[in-house]
Amino acid sequence: MKPVTCAVHPNSSPNQREVARPELRNLPRAEEKFRPRVLVVDDEPLIRWSVCESLLELGYDVEQATDAAAALRTVTTAPLPFNVVVLDLRLPDMDDLSLLATLRQLIPRARLVLMTAFGTPEIFDNAKALGAGVINKPFELDDLTRLVASAGPGVA
Repeated sequence: MKPVTCAVHPNSSPNQREVARPELRNLPRAEEKFRPRVLVVDDEPLIRWSVCESLLELGYDVEQATDAAAALRTVTTAPLPFNVVVLDLRLPDMDDLSLLATLRQLIPRARLVLMTAFGTPEIFDNAKALGAGVINKPFELDDLTRLVASAGPGVA
């Protein structure tokens, strides 16, 4: 990437400072230019498909993974970070909150949403302590899309 240099005129007030390259002033910010990115992690094909389709219809850029290993590979090799990760608690290669905790470390600004049919108060508390939203299976897709949308700026 080519470095950008900005010049500040020494006799100007802070409100009058100008950028040396005016063509850079109106460039869109990354979150305005790219669609919000969501990773959906579930080993059940029908659930994964329905969640992905619902999010695609709402304008999200959606990728999917079938297990924890694929999710970690996808996150660590992605050209841009994910804004949201929707993941199942029980996967073929992991059935605890380890993936959730690892994702929190890898993408600390992402909204994490845990889907589970095996939610206990302890799982809910621990997931929330990691900053994740939790939704019980079965769920309404509208409820899930609200959780995804609650991620804030960059996620419509």
